[in-house]
Amino acid sequence: MFDKFGEFDSWEEINRAAEGQKAEGDKEALIELAIENGFDEADALDYFEDAVPELCTAQMAADGKLKIEEEELKAGRDEIISDWISYIRTQIFSDDNIALAVRKKGKSLKGCIGQILKWGHSNMREINPDIKKAAGFSGNVKLGMPSALTVHNIIKKYYLEGGNGKA
Repeated sequence: MFDKFGEFDSWEEINRAAEGQKAEGDKEALIELAIENGFDEADALDYFEDAVPELCTAQMAADGKLKIEEEELKAGRDEIISDWISYIRTQIFSDDNIALAVRKKGKSLKGCIGQILKWGHSNMREINPDIKKAAGFSGNVKLGMPSALTVHNIIKKYYLEGGNGKA
């Protein structure tokens, strides 16, 4: 992850690097830069051919970082984690501050998901006996699943405040 060009701290840094590759006429390096940051080859070609004024926006940069991190973690295999990643994406496109924060060095998808899991573990409660019976379970059954609102609050706290994700 981010092996050739390194991890960028902002969308502006990515655009400066892209500008340098374009100025040198290095289309292949520009494509590599785009792909390493979660963009499509078409994005790089559009920029190289002056169809767009910059390689990425703040939202594109944040979404691209999430895409790369998600692939590395193979996080899409777990349905609830996929939902949580969708919540992060929703916030990226609805809150510019979240988009900027997601791209920051030191912030990561695994760190954010870790805070959500930590909340769930800390808030595990015994399941109602009637629900356990209906499910065919007996004995000790606990669940600690945050609501969508709680997850959104944990995401905001993690990315914006650098906090521990407690909602």
